[in-house]
Amino acid sequence: MTQHSRPHASVTLPEGASGTSRRDPADDETTRSVRRAGLVAGIALLLLAGLAAFGDLFVIDGLVTPGNAAQTADDVRASEGTFRLGVASLYVVIVLDLVVAWALFKFFAPVNSWVSRLTAWFRLSFAVVFLVAVGQLAGVPALLGDGAYRTAFGEDQLDAMVLLRIESYNDIWMAGLLLFGVHLAGLGYLAYRSGYVPRVIGVLLVVAGAGYAFDTFSSVLSQDPMVVSTVTFLGEFVLAVWLVARGGRVRVAADHEL
Repeated sequence: MTQHSRPHASVTLPEGASGTSRRDPADDETTRSVRRAGLVAGIALLLLAGLAAFGDLFVIDGLVTPGNAAQTADDVRASEGTFRLGVASLYVVIVLDLVVAWALFKFFAPVNSWVSRLTAWFRLSFAVVFLVAVGQLAGVPALLGDGAYRTAFGEDQLDAMVLLRIESYNDIWMAGLLLFGVHLAGLGYLAYRSGYVPRVIGVLLVVAGAGYAFDTFSSVLSQDPMVVSTVTFLGEFVLAVWLVARGGRVRVAADHEL
């Protein structure tokens, strides 16, 4: 494998590799730290994916009728508890994003600490943008349930305000996907150069990142945007599964310091 030229770069091998007489680096704290970080990242990514699918795909997309403010307001009002639970799950996703950013930084730091740190900051930045987006949803039940708003704005205008807030959530989230795409591209580079993550995963991560970036620009440049991330998203999911299955078995040279 090609190695990075940093002064402390190290060769990493999957557990079970033969042809070396060096002591097992599992005894080294650096290796144990990387293994723990990989397992934490994998578990957090899988939890994050499940909660995001529930909150965004099942709840939000399930209750929103695009272009029909009255129907959307009626559906959210009839399923307020489900809507609130979906929003709450998205808040948990944001917390998990912070955990994943830290864990992936630790996991890939032996490859290139600077790039790994920068990649983590891009994910943290995305989490902040997504927090703002979810905040648009949090106020929807209050709008629908407060009689004072209905008296002040009227039924039709209030319903339109609800749909506008939900569309604002989508717009802000879509803008944040550019940051997320750069994050995935950085992970792809690190995975490809690591020597302990299969290179195909690195390629899939870069493809996923490019897909999210494409979606962001498509949403701005076209009235009928084309979404490709529904096809290209697999990279991060594949990484998550690999981290849970194999991340706890990588080896890092004992003389490397994170």
